[in-house]
Amino acid sequence: MNDLPNLAQPDDDPHLWLEQIEGEKAVAWTDTRSAETLTAFSGPGFEQDRAALLAIMDSPEKLPYISRRGDYLYNYWIDAAQPKGLWRRTSLASFRSDTPVWETVLDLDALAKVEGKDWIWAGPSTLPGSHDRAIIALSVGGGDATVLREFDMERCEFIAEGFALPEAKTDAVWYDRDTLIVSSALGDGMATSSGYARTVKVWQRGTDFSDARIVFDVPEDHLACGAGVIPVASGAPLVLYTDVIDFFHNADSLGTLTGPQTPLDLPTDASKQMTETALAVKPRTDWAVNGETHPSDAVLVIDYARFATGDRNFQCVFTPGERLSISHFYWLRDDALMICALDDMRPTHTIWRRDGDRWTSEDVTGLPKIGTAYVWPLDTIRGESDGTLLANIEDPLTPASLLHLKPDEQAAPAILKRAPAHFDPAGLTISRHEAVSTDGERIPYVQVGPETVSGNAAVHLTGYGGFGVPMLPGYNAGIGKTWLEKGGISVTANIRGGGEFGTRWHEAGRMAGKRLSHDDFAAVADDLVKRGVTIPARIAAEGGSNGGLLIANMLTRYPERFGALFCTIPLIDMRRYTKLLAGASWIAEYGDPEQPDDWEYLSAMSAYHTSKADADYPPILIATARKDDRVHPGHARKMVAKLKTMGHEAWLYEPSAGGHGYGKDNAERATFTALGYAFLREKIGWT
Repeated sequence: MNDLPNLAQPDDDPHLWLEQIEGEKAVAWTDTRSAETLTAFSGPGFEQDRAALLAIMDSPEKLPYISRRGDYLYNYWIDAAQPKGLWRRTSLASFRSDTPVWETVLDLDALAKVEGKDWIWAGPSTLPGSHDRAIIALSVGGGDATVLREFDMERCEFIAEGFALPEAKTDAVWYDRDTLIVSSALGDGMATSSGYARTVKVWQRGTDFSDARIVFDVPEDHLACGAGVIPVASGAPLVLYTDVIDFFHNADSLGTLTGPQTPLDLPTDASKQMTETALAVKPRTDWAVNGETHPSDAVLVIDYARFATGDRNFQCVFTPGERLSISHFYWLRDDALMICALDDMRPTHTIWRRDGDRWTSEDVTGLPKIGTAYVWPLDTIRGESDGTLLANIEDPLTPASLLHLKPDEQAAPAILKRAPAHFDPAGLTISRHEAVSTDGERIPYVQVGPETVSGNAAVHLTGYGGFGVPMLPGYNAGIGKTWLEKGGISVTANIRGGGEFGTRWHEAGRMAGKRLSHDDFAAVADDLVKRGVTIPARIAAEGGSNGGLLIANMLTRYPERFGALFCTIPLIDMRRYTKLLAGASWIAEYGDPEQPDDWEYLSAMSAYHTSKADADYPPILIATARKDDRVHPGHARKMVAKLKTMGHEAWLYEPSAGGHGYGKDNAERATFTALGYAFLREKIGWT
């Protein structure tokens, strides 16, 4: 991973050496640039914001999110005393109290100290039923690759001779106490071109993983493969094998431990959720079956026994509209399907229950119709669920509440915990507006700030616009404290490429349409000026990952509309992105630069190639992470080097760890964010 890819240069790139992640020359250059950035912007405002952000992240009153495994509620907790965190548990009765009594299961700070490793928590998988064993994933420094180790949940210690695997991109699920089903990129030839697992192995306790038999594999140019276990009321569990062809296509087969046996006769672009007795399907494109055409994003259900015998008489339980879209769906039990939708970005929740061979609906009541309301099962294992749900509700001015719901009992939601307010909302208001993009599409955006605008307001504008991920109006304590409370305005743009209005919204901003996604964001900036909210020089824009590609394109395509840009963990070089770390996995979102037709449009949004010496660009801070094993830090490094060579104001910040995010712990995340905001404020003249 740290070596330069063994590939011919696609163009004359004098900064290619910066792709050597741990190369001595590259690290020296990067560390010098990072030090310059810290020196330039770590003044009193930065220190004040960093302290405020860290206090928010480490607040002892923040919500402890929980999941139930067997008799206990589990939570992973990070604060000032435990910067790496504690995995802990309590009872539901204790959790309901004002002062829950927690039992520590694993102290990661203590473990890291004893073992001399920079361990970062990556999550557990506990043995269904007894939950007395766990496979715990730990990352070194915060990357996607993890170490797996078996853990005794009763003795609260790792098992010396238990299941264990070294660092790799690996997923393991329990089949039974002595058997794991493992999808891993570990070993020669075991990774796809995207760096993920291309084989599934069945691993028996007491044997060497290298000897575990391969029961499923996929072509190297597919994204990944995986497997899941479907509990069966009587008899051996079923295994669902998945060939992840690309980000939006996969082929599933049912089978046993010996491998896949029965392919699921469904479109590869459909999302599927199944139990032993029922199947739910959401096609991504219109699907004609059994003499009926089901529209994109409809949700269809059928008894699996009928489906297995060739019946395709699905019942439609959700039909999308122009601004009514599915958010997600999942089985609560074999006889209850939860549908979570967005009606013009307002949350709705419906449970469909089996009634003979048909399904009937009931709305989940007591949840707000504005802001965000995310609902999920309390139990981690569906077959162990008693129907209890949890909900997180919030809006941009109202901190989150954690609710407990029991729809089976027709009980109103009960508030379990409330998060504290971290900024003063007095005088602030939430409003929604629409900008008109280059092709006439209406682009919604949410504005939070003073009711009366000055015409010269300091605006923080953010967006994402990719992979069908919606940007919903939630409570951002950091922006509230460091921007809104100081008199600024926060704006979230709901640009195409996201999932606010379903697949059609995503499709419009995918591949060649990504250019429209960027046009949308620029249109929102322009609309803020037209409405008299602010002027271009006072608009500070931030975006990360796919949003980093967005911000880089604002620099090169719409520089006149912004005062300063904060571009984080970004893709920028769209000529080489498929050759860097997990880049090949995103071809279905962006296109393949090796294909002339794709490169024709990609070249216009590859900011690394379109940047010019004679342009008038706003100042930009590009921040990444050295341990990011998803988006290569070379994107950020090379763009800063090129811009500086051309005489533009460009700054780089790259901490040595952190993975695909803003830091490996709260202190690093607070520093990363505060540095970005100090830069933005100074460059838009808002001090």
